[in-house]
Amino acid sequence: MLMTKRKPATVAEILVEEFMVPMNLTQAALAAAMGVPRKHVNELCNHRRNVTAPTALILARVFGNSPDFWLNVQRRTDLWEAMHSPRERERIERAKPLESAA
Repeated sequence: MLMTKRKPATVAEILVEEFMVPMNLTQAALAAAMGVPRKHVNELCNHRRNVTAPTALILARVFGNSPDFWLNVQRRTDLWEAMHSPRERERIERAKPLESAA
């Protein structure tokens, strides 16, 4: 698995820096547009909530992009964190590849 040492941008960073700031959106305004409580947006913006499939669909509708965009950002972050966590690396390295059924 090819992974860089540089941590990928998180959903929070992209949401805030690439969408909210340029559009002058507050958390309250984004929450209203998404139809979710402000707490939901606050948790997304502060790295306390991951993007789920329903959230990705909502964000895609609000910003006019694809749900895959949001899910891929989340996936890259999750993979990077798993690969760089000593605890997770230990678990991964304990796994044994299955022999091919030839």
